[in-house]
Amino acid sequence: MAESPVTASPDMNAPDAAGLMAAHDIGVLPIAEGDRLVGVITDRDLVLRALASGKEPSAVRLGDIATTRGLETVTPDTQLADARALMAAKRIRRLPVVKDGQLVGMLSLGDVAVASASMRGVGETLAEISVSIATEQTNPGPDVGTPERVRDREELPSERGA
Repeated sequence: MAESPVTASPDMNAPDAAGLMAAHDIGVLPIAEGDRLVGVITDRDLVLRALASGKEPSAVRLGDIATTRGLETVTPDTQLADARALMAAKRIRRLPVVKDGQLVGMLSLGDVAVASASMRGVGETLAEISVSIATEQTNPGPDVGTPERVRDREELPSERGA
């Protein structure tokens, strides 16, 4: 977990948030009033909710475009497997860490990967988070796993005289 995360206030504008993200090399900003978490804004939110809307970015307040409802959080005591499962179920890459109502950190999927004993679990979580229903409907792509054409060419050990 990243402790003491960089935060923004709801009254800041989109360029302010982009500047903070660039300066700190981060893709998410918790929106806080004092130590109390009130929302989050991601780099993707800035593109979709500020730039793509055609509004003047400096006129877009973070409080107006931040995710504020249904905000998922964990505590410092949350088990890593539980945080990973929440990330997969809710398709989120970063979780605010809150203790006694105060923001104390941010947990990213990268943090989970570094601390996890189960690389398979991390990979499955990333796959679940990364699924795009719109993309799958447009371009379903190949099935996951070994292609049938490859399986057909593989010989079983008993067929090789082993």
